[in-house]
Amino acid sequence: MTPRPALQHGATIAAARRTLTDSLREANLDSPDLDARLLIGHALGLEHAALVSSSDRILTAPEIALIESFGARRLRHEPVAHILGRKEFWGLEFTVSADVLVPRPETETIVEAALELLGAQKMQPLRIADLGTGSGALLIALLQEFPNATGIGTDISRAALDVASANVWTHGLNKRAAFAVSDYGAALPGGYDLVVSNPPYIPTADIAGLEPDVRNYDPVLALDGGADGLAAYRAIAADSRRLVAPGGTLVLEVGVGQADAVNALLVEAGMAVLLPARADLAGIPRAVAANHVYVSG
Repeated sequence: MTPRPALQHGATIAAARRTLTDSLREANLDSPDLDARLLIGHALGLEHAALVSSSDRILTAPEIALIESFGARRLRHEPVAHILGRKEFWGLEFTVSADVLVPRPETETIVEAALELLGAQKMQPLRIADLGTGSGALLIALLQEFPNATGIGTDISRAALDVASANVWTHGLNKRAAFAVSDYGAALPGGYDLVVSNPPYIPTADIAGLEPDVRNYDPVLALDGGADGLAAYRAIAADSRRLVAPGGTLVLEVGVGQADAVNALLVEAGMAVLLPARADLAGIPRAVAANHVYVSG
């Protein structure tokens, strides 16, 4: 059993950070220093600068107990975002829970691609749809970047939509965003200027081999892409020409090595693929895009 971080009575904030960092490092967890700072800051209600300036303060017994509780949860591989109940995405902070996928940096590639493709229409009253919205982070980021746009997010999980709705209110976008329980775009009327999605794309057999931070804590609905990881893309591609308005754009996040297969599905559905796929910071092709080019006759 992984040992819990042990803090002595009378420990200072600095000592707590060292102890928790050492415990996380010994457990081979990523970014132990950052995790310790975030968890202790959350326990004490202090930002980074305040943690540093108060490093010699003696912790109370309840504070030590709370820090140890957070440390024990992290040692069980619970993501820091779940412990904090929040995660940053596109420079914005979002509430997260066990009902939604924690927003990942690679998903910001979708926002980047949308801005590149639709930058000339940034001030237009675009209609945006986010299929499988989860926390709503992607839709909200896009609405922040397109200030006159309106958007709708869909999800098959009502619990996920509750989280997304709370995030919309937090960011003051409740008059520009709506949500619907739907299997991707099935319940939507179609005709959107921009359709985006970060659908589940992990092959079912690969889920058991994922890192425990993901496997044990992210909702399976947001991970499981079917036998080959492409089930969601088939559903979205089949409905793409109805969902995307003529002249409109579709941007999808894809898993490692899936860009070509997803592009082939879009071409088969009659969309005009925009190549090459946009890479994330690790150089992995991560966002594929396609236009609905109207052809008369």
